[in-house]
This record gives sequence, structure tokens and C-alpha cells, in this order.
Amino acid sequence: LACGDGAMGFWAAMEEVFPQTKHQRCWFHKMGNVLNALPKSQQGRAKKAMQDIWMAATRADALVAFNHFVDAYSAKYPKVVEKLTEDRDELLAFYDFPAEHWQHLRTTNPIESTFATVRHRTKRTRNCVSRATFLGLAFKLIESAQESWRRIRAPEKLTSMLDGMKFKDGEPVTDSTPAQQPLAA
Repeated sequence: LACGDGAMGFWAAMEEVFPQTKHQRCWFHKMGNVLNALPKSQQGRAKKAMQDIWMAATRADALVAFNHFVDAYSAKYPKVVEKLTEDRDELLAFYDFPAEHWQHLRTTNPIESTFATVRHRTKRTRNCVSRATFLGLAFKLIESAQESWRRIRAPEKLTSMLDGMKFKDGEPVTDSTPAQQPLAA
């Protein structure tokens, strides 16, 4: 799963290099785009309605909340609804992964805040003109920032995912169909 905003180049590169990768749109960026298209008076209610979508316990509950948002805003704000509905499947892709990982998968903000720190410091540092000094500074800033990063929850589930285990609504999917018995000779 790759999480990103609407940068088309990122998604095109992912499709070319890692075609089997599922796409997850960043909820933080999508909420910002949707809220920016609404009048201030509607933003608080719309933000709560979108949070009801991505905080739902199951994909079915998220779809109910999604449809509620569409019903509430489609008559007066069709362009706002279109902004949300155009990426529906990509916004809900995280439901096919372990529930413990959802908080890490829904947004790119932790990554971006780290890069923002590096960008802020390198702009302030006038002598950071060579590639070597920039890389050294960036490395030290990221190394320092990692101390405050959240540790991934349930890292043991990564192995099962890599081994091909499927998840639905955050829970492992076990195949309930019995294996066919070999024919007796």
C-alpha cells in the first residue's frame, strides 16, 4: 500500500515501478481539499462527517457514513461531493490491512512533517550549499526527528501480509472452504 496526496507523478511512478501496489489517498490532504471548497459555516459539520468515514470500524460502516456525506452535501455543493467521491476506493483502501496499522496508513502527515523540518532548517542555513553538507544536515535532522516518531503497531502482522494473508476490515481473512481431498486410489 502506498499513501499519497493527489500528486499525479507519484501515482504514475508507482504504477510503473510497483504495479501491484494498492493506492491509499491521504485523508488529511483530501479533507483539506474538500473543506477549502466549502463555506466556513459548513466546514465544521463537514469535517465531522468526513471523520465519521475514516474512523468507522468497518468498510460497510464507512460506506454508510460516505453516503451520508454525499446525501447531505450533493444538492448544494456538488463539486465538493465530487472531490470526495472521485477517490472513494483509494480513501478506503486501508480497510484491507490490519486494523492496528490503520493510523499509519490513512495519512502522509508524519512523513511530511519530517520533511518540513528538514526544509525549514536547510532554508535557514546559508552555508548548506554543497550536496555533502546538505545530506549530512538532512540525515542529522531526520535522525533526531525519529526519536518522536510513533512505532508501528503490531509489526508481527507485516510478516503475515508479506506471506500473502488477506485482511478485511482489519481482521485476517481465513478461507472457510474446505480443501479438496485427494482421490483415493
